[in-house]
Amino acid sequence: MRSFEELISTPFGAGVNALCWPRALPGDYCEIVAKLAVGEGINNLDDADLHALSLSAAGRIARDFLLQDQELLRARDLSPSLDCIQGYLRDTAEGPVATDVCSFHVDSAPVAADTWLCTYLGSTSEGLRNDEARRHVDIPETRAVLLQLFGGLDGVEFAEFLHEHHYDLHYAAILGARPFSFGVGNLWRIACEYPGSPVPPCIHRAPVTRPGEPARLLLIS
Repeated sequence: MRSFEELISTPFGAGVNALCWPRALPGDYCEIVAKLAVGEGINNLDDADLHALSLSAAGRIARDFLLQDQELLRARDLSPSLDCIQGYLRDTAEGPVATDVCSFHVDSAPVAADTWLCTYLGSTSEGLRNDEARRHVDIPETRAVLLQLFGGLDGVEFAEFLHEHHYDLHYAAILGARPFSFGVGNLWRIACEYPGSPVPPCIHRAPVTRPGEPARLLLIS
């Protein structure tokens, strides 16, 4: 993709479920994060937070891109969120399948929808080809443990149990799989799982964040 217009207007098809507008963005995004001085966890930033920052010329360039990207999405009736992430909550529940965003998963929706992503700073998302992954619930050993956890028979009610707990949205990489990086500055549009989707959903995950690493500055819609 060479522009936002091309990114938003190109239909998914022929198995292609992720589109990227590659960009090398100028500006000092580290300064943005340093001036925000946010706490642990996921910190949502609104336009007022960005406008309130006193920045150098390079910081102002970075802020302009953060604001412009959101305006591009809002103009298409989307609802972007800009987050400064100092660590994700991990799934600590006992069970054979982790269901947090750091696990390979797909996004789902009841109607046609896409997910938009851009990492401006920090570790980036990873994607996985559909032929290099397998749903956890389709792995016999894992399904048997989930069935035992459910306490019933493998049927409609079990499928509802898997969906209710989001187990059916999470994937395991097969042996030899080669995840790919979404990169920094690139704007991505990836396919969700919804009724009638022309392509399989894009399998992806958020990076594991560790103490001492730079915060992640992420646009998601």
